[in-house]
Amino acid sequence: MKKPAKKKQRQMYERMVLIRRVEERLMEVFSKGEIPGFIHVCIGQEASPVAVCNWLEDSDYMANTHRGHGHALAKGIDLNRFMAELFGKKNGFCRGRSGSMHLADRDLGILGANGIVAGGIPIATGAAFAARYRKTSQVTVCFFGEGATDEGTFHESLNIASLLKLPIVYVCENNGWAEFTPQAVHMPIRDVADRARAYDMVGIMVPNEILAIYQAAGEAVERARKGEGPTLLEVKSARWHGHFVGDAQKYRGEADVQTAREADCIADFEAVLIREKILSPRDVREVDEKIHDQIEAAVAFARESPFPEPSELMDDLYA
Repeated sequence: MKKPAKKKQRQMYERMVLIRRVEERLMEVFSKGEIPGFIHVCIGQEASPVAVCNWLEDSDYMANTHRGHGHALAKGIDLNRFMAELFGKKNGFCRGRSGSMHLADRDLGILGANGIVAGGIPIATGAAFAARYRKTSQVTVCFFGEGATDEGTFHESLNIASLLKLPIVYVCENNGWAEFTPQAVHMPIRDVADRARAYDMVGIMVPNEILAIYQAAGEAVERARKGEGPTLLEVKSARWHGHFVGDAQKYRGEADVQTAREADCIADFEAVLIREKILSPRDVREVDEKIHDQIEAAVAFARESPFPEPSELMDDLYA
């Protein structure tokens, strides 16, 4: 598979920077009490959502996790309404009801983030089954962490997906920490991709490097779209911050945090693009300035948006 065109690489870089700057700004406003509930940021893991979602159409499905802002932004969710939803405002995608951990956008095939570990995996598998049943060309992508692969729903879903050759790509973003538990404590294997063998499924492990992920994801999405069945794609990506914003990470040594921060997928990609003259230092500054303005406009939109009315509380409920 060919390397993406220069314009595509610039777009991928910009989307990665957007995700990081959004997460950084969300940490600030959350810490000031402007966002209700909890938020979980994906700083350090921006490469995988951007690389994978670059292969998806608007009509393709995506299910993701509580650490799901980056996935939604990579799929192309509107930044203003995204921000309004996290602020609990009426003009958010779910009318302010989803918060950070259940964000969805039906028009973009975003089935919803999920606060339950592995909760999105059977939902995504069902969406893939629906696409196969209707004989559409839609592909489903499902993001989750390595902790989710210990859950029964992971194994049940991969079993049926392989059996029926469903058009789905399972993407495990392995950051080494299942909430607060290191992988070696809860899993007897090193590479999650090895679990694909039990289901006669293609299993691929790649580092947290955007072009490597892009290549592997492209092959996986192509297999799914051709009716050749599912793939388990594992990305080794370390998170920089705690499980949630405010987590002091007392369970994690400072050396591990420092190692994670040194593995910066954005800085690494930026260096490649500058070396290959796809970006200049001036371009980098301009990207940052443009994205800063977009984010500040989105925060202002969210702050100025109305809260839902109490009278709407029971709207849209089945019973």
